[in-house]
Amino acid sequence: METTMSSHSHSGLSGSDRTRADQSAANSAGPGARPAPPAPLVDSAAFRDVLSHFATGVVIVTAMAGGRPVGLTCQSFTALSLDPPMILFCPARTSTSWPVLAGSGRLCVNILSADQHEISNGFARSGADKFAGVAWTPLPNGAPALDSAAAHIGATVAEVHDGGDHHIVTCHVQSLRAGEGGAPLLYYRSEYRHLRPRD
Repeated sequence: METTMSSHSHSGLSGSDRTRADQSAANSAGPGARPAPPAPLVDSAAFRDVLSHFATGVVIVTAMAGGRPVGLTCQSFTALSLDPPMILFCPARTSTSWPVLAGSGRLCVNILSADQHEISNGFARSGADKFAGVAWTPLPNGAPALDSAAAHIGATVAEVHDGGDHHIVTCHVQSLRAGEGGAPLLYYRSEYRHLRPRD
C-alpha cells in the first residue's frame, strides 16, 4: 500500500525530535479535545473514481418506527465479526431515513438479488413511499424482511461511530435467513451489474 507524508513538515528533525514535536502538538489541544481531521491529500472525485473499481453488493436496511416500515439502500456493508456474530454498515450523514432507523435499534439487512435494482433505487430516494408494492414479513425482532430479497440478517444496533461524512454502525446478529442461492445484485463503476454465469 502506498503511504503519504504528513501535511505537517518536520524537515531537519530526527525521528525522536519529530515524535516529541507531534506529541507536543497533540498535548497543546488539551485533555479530551478531538484531534482536527488531517487536510485531504487526494481529490474527492479521483477518490470516488478509484473506489468505483471495487465491486460491492447492495443491501436495504429496514426497521419499524412508529408502527410503519422504514428503510434505506446501502452499499457500505460487511461482516465485522464471526465470534460474536456482528455486521457493520455505513449510512450517509445526509440520510433522512437513518435517524428514524436508529431510533428503533432493531434492524433487518436485506441482501438484494440480481433483479432488484428498481427496489434498490426506490429505497435510495428521500421522501417516497418506499414500501409501496413491496411485500415484506416481520422478523422475530419485528424488523421488515423484504420477501424478494436473497437473504436477511436480523440485528440490533451495538454502537454508532463518526466516520467522516458517514456513520459507522456496528450490530449484533440475531437471526439469519437465506433463499435458494440466486445471483446477487452488484454495483460496479457506478452501475448495477450481475454475475456472469459460469461456462
